[in-house]
Amino acid sequence: MPGTPTDLTRLRITLTAFFALDGFIFAGWVVRIPAIKAQTGASASTLGLALLGVSAGAVITMMLTGRLCHRYGNHQVTVVCAVLLSLSVSLPPLTHSPLTLGLVLLVFGAAYGGINVAFNSAAVDLVRAMRRPIMPSFHAAFSLGGMVGAGLGGLVAGFLTPTQHLFCLTVIGLLVTAVVGRDLLRLKPPAPPEPPKDAPKDAPKQETAPRRLTPRTRSLVFTFGLIALCTAFGEGALADWSALHLEQDLDATAGAAAIGYSCFALAMTAGRLSGTRLLERLGRTRTLVAGGTTAALGMLLGALAPTLWAAVLGFVITGLGLANLFPVAVERAGTLAGPDGVAIASTLGYGGMLLGPPAIGFMADWYSLPAALTSVAVLAAVAAGIGFLTRHAAEG
Repeated sequence: MPGTPTDLTRLRITLTAFFALDGFIFAGWVVRIPAIKAQTGASASTLGLALLGVSAGAVITMMLTGRLCHRYGNHQVTVVCAVLLSLSVSLPPLTHSPLTLGLVLLVFGAAYGGINVAFNSAAVDLVRAMRRPIMPSFHAAFSLGGMVGAGLGGLVAGFLTPTQHLFCLTVIGLLVTAVVGRDLLRLKPPAPPEPPKDAPKDAPKQETAPRRLTPRTRSLVFTFGLIALCTAFGEGALADWSALHLEQDLDATAGAAAIGYSCFALAMTAGRLSGTRLLERLGRTRTLVAGGTTAALGMLLGALAPTLWAAVLGFVITGLGLANLFPVAVERAGTLAGPDGVAIASTLGYGGMLLGPPAIGFMADWYSLPAALTSVAVLAAVAAGIGFLTRHAAEG
């Protein structure tokens, strides 16, 4: 049996809390990067190398976490990684050189990558048991947690040192993990649902368990991982370059330029909050195709519009379009291949987020920043195309 409705609801609430905590802690660290840069005396280039520690730790650990989830269980690995994430976020302010910063960020990145694979794998199990496309709601919680973490971080930056602020994040993270982690460890992972006995013979076939990682399954998982990569490329590019584009190319003030990414993030959160209803109405294929197409058109407007508010409108449309592509891609990869599928798709997606900012920078040097930002539109269109070409796998 997949579990009682009460157990499934409790599991959904618990996992939502972990997604929100992950976004909250990560955003809290990000807003203190400038202060950590000054503390360590890092130049822009050496800071960039140190920050690669987060990426390297995450990518290396993501593939390992898939195996750990198979051996110990998604719920156990989620709780352990939440503890490690909470503890490791307090380490960067204790460093005084770019080298030591990079080393502690390896640990932080490992915890961040591990928890993302573990709770996404647990969420895939729950989606399958509930037979509802609720994956976007978890990613909406991550986005909301990030917005709260960034907002509070900005508020306390004036009177708390980075050491005090990030230690507070450690305390909050450990308290939340102690409260909701106990529930998560008590709740057994839901078993795959049995097909209804009265289902018509021509009804769409339901996935009841991850397939074995055969060459065909692996190729499908990598294909959905490419959708995650295309989506995360756009997220990373807009996070790092949208404000500069508005300020440099459209003569916006620094305050107005910051609005661009905020509107993009709000639109993405709103899109994810409505994602379950959208998926129930359109299905996975049409959601992927419509989302990718919308994001492509929105990013063309955002990159090429001649006025500030037209560009911001483009960012909003892009956020709405990209919102549900990553959750759907990860959910499909997990349904096909369990934690290994989530690990592969997450690694590719995270790679896209890493690739986006430097790729935009190189293209901006070669051509111009507006031209470089159109690459986000191109990859969103590619994601839409992949969604259409994999329509049978996506629906079945």
